[in-house]
Amino acid sequence: MNFDDYCLQKAAPPGSSTYYALRQASADRQPLIAALFALRREFEETAKETHDPTVGRTKLAWWQKELAAFAEGSPSHPVTRALAQRLTDPRAEYPALQTLLAGFEMDLDQARYLDFANLQRYIGGVGGAFAALLARVSTRGPDDTARWSVPLGNALMLAQLVQEIGNDARHGRIYVPIDELQRYDVTAADLINRRYSDAFTELMQFQTNRAREALTAALAAIPAPERRAQRTLRAQAALSLALLDEVERERFQVLHQQIALTPIRKLWIAWRAARRA
Repeated sequence: MNFDDYCLQKAAPPGSSTYYALRQASADRQPLIAALFALRREFEETAKETHDPTVGRTKLAWWQKELAAFAEGSPSHPVTRALAQRLTDPRAEYPALQTLLAGFEMDLDQARYLDFANLQRYIGGVGGAFAALLARVSTRGPDDTARWSVPLGNALMLAQLVQEIGNDARHGRIYVPIDELQRYDVTAADLINRRYSDAFTELMQFQTNRAREALTAALAAIPAPERRAQRTLRAQAALSLALLDEVERERFQVLHQQIALTPIRKLWIAWRAARRA
């Protein structure tokens, strides 16, 4: 297996939302974007799917060393080797990759967030920082993409947290801020034990509306000259909006199941979004 194939299998298997979003990028950019998605997935698996925090920290420490080796031109992992082959200046992206890794490291230290301001620190690390990376490697113009790509990445992360609330709760992580749970009279135990209620529906309506509004505003902020180059991010946003609609249509029954779009619907949404003016 070559490095590009490894990245595709890790981050964008056929039928996944990432697969259809990735396919909207120009052919010459797809391997690099796939490698970035794969690296993010490696970090996410290390932080979220390692049950022993000590083991998780050991693995993240290994990734810190691997990123340093990547910056120095001697990576060993298939994903960092793929990135090294595709990036013009790996050292220049080293700080951004460190920021992304540090964001996922928060998952080993914190499973609850007091308020939205605290949650935004996490979202900025794993969402905004990653979207900024994608935008920067996709742009064909001046490197001023952070202004609009960071809010878009944050919005994508908000949508993901809505969709994954049940799965995250089953793994002991509650990304709904404590003060918002209290405002709607929903407890962490309600989420973990899959207890639906009118209060939960109201809470989820608020979370969904916030994510939808953030996505819509962020999409509108993409400059017209950038829209063609940023087809992957735009397709991701369209898929997230469609899935939020589906979650709402299913009355937020996300605690016991994974609500998803069909592959053919994903294909159509991503293709149409990427070609809108």
